[in-house]
Amino acid sequence: MIDPVTPEATALPRGVSLLIVATVGSTLRSFLLPYATHFRGLGWRVDGAASAVAGDPALAGAFDRVHELPLSRSIRDIGGMVRAERALEDVLESGYDLVHVHTPIASLVTRVAMRRMPAARRPALAYTAHGFHFHKDGSPLTNALFVTAERTAGRWTDRLVVINDEDFEAARRHRIVPGSHLVHMPGIGIDTGVYARSVLDPEAIRRARDVLGGGPDAPLFVVVAELNANKRNADVIEALALAADRRAHLVMLGDGPERANLEALAARLGVGDRVHLAGFVGDVRPVIASADALVLASHREGLARSIMEALALEVPVIASTARGNRELVGSDGGIVVPVGDPRALAGAMDRIVAEPETARRMGARGRARMVERFDLRAVITEHEAMYGSMLAERAGSHRAG
Repeated sequence: MIDPVTPEATALPRGVSLLIVATVGSTLRSFLLPYATHFRGLGWRVDGAASAVAGDPALAGAFDRVHELPLSRSIRDIGGMVRAERALEDVLESGYDLVHVHTPIASLVTRVAMRRMPAARRPALAYTAHGFHFHKDGSPLTNALFVTAERTAGRWTDRLVVINDEDFEAARRHRIVPGSHLVHMPGIGIDTGVYARSVLDPEAIRRARDVLGGGPDAPLFVVVAELNANKRNADVIEALALAADRRAHLVMLGDGPERANLEALAARLGVGDRVHLAGFVGDVRPVIASADALVLASHREGLARSIMEALALEVPVIASTARGNRELVGSDGGIVVPVGDPRALAGAMDRIVAEPETARRMGARGRARMVERFDLRAVITEHEAMYGSMLAERAGSHRAG
């Protein structure tokens, strides 16, 4: 875990109130608990708001208060967005200095709700875009709609945080916010002290390989991703069927609407006995650490957490060219292949199996990259600096008003 921070270690004031908003509670739970813990340790009040948060002990323990929002992940759920906006208006009545919203639907609802507030009571707002819904592989019409939505909401945004180079350039090109309001951060960070091979039980790693991957000598590849169409998990199953080593196994951690289709595909391709859909796993580290490589074939990403986890654990990565992936993998942390190319994925799998020493060096260099550029401590420090500047601007604005 990250080291505790005392109030004396930062120039930030005490007594600040911060609301962190996301569309679903799993985003708060999986990515943002360290932020709540850190800023509460500075004497701040930190609340959370999302859907599906009721009765979650992890969230209740990390935040001062957690608010349930009637949000869904579908942009077509207009009624849910309207209800969530009204619920957020009630939440905001308790008064906050800062609001930090993550994920697109929550960001739009939150910014609309805040726009209705009197300027004198309106908190400063930061929005972290975990991958814009417009991107270079998207359709022109869809891209135009999402660019328009982001530019409109950008007028109500004090800081837009982007987490990959492609989104940074897109935000500048489309002038979504003024340049002074645009911040480029390396994702939400990863605790490289927790995601380290040195802290794992070697026996737990061995058991993971034995149970899920056909024994100690069979090549093992792992996917950590929701089973949905965007992740293109079918490409990975096809690649396994094309790979040269017929002993290789594939473990998929996660669940979703494509599960039945993926099981049927594996059976049809004759690899059903070598594809293991393990569902959600509380601690993915031993499984990732037991693999020869992590594979992520997504069509769209922001800055993939699973890639960060694998590289921090010294496991090389085979990734698609979806935005953010190349930044994480670099030229030496794994192999990057075109989106939608199972044969290229299979070729990368074959190389990992045929060149174990090369794969080991890839993992080691990936670990060094995570420690140097993506460690959670450094990203939290960047949040401190951003929040400090937002608070100063808000105070100046209120004095001028």
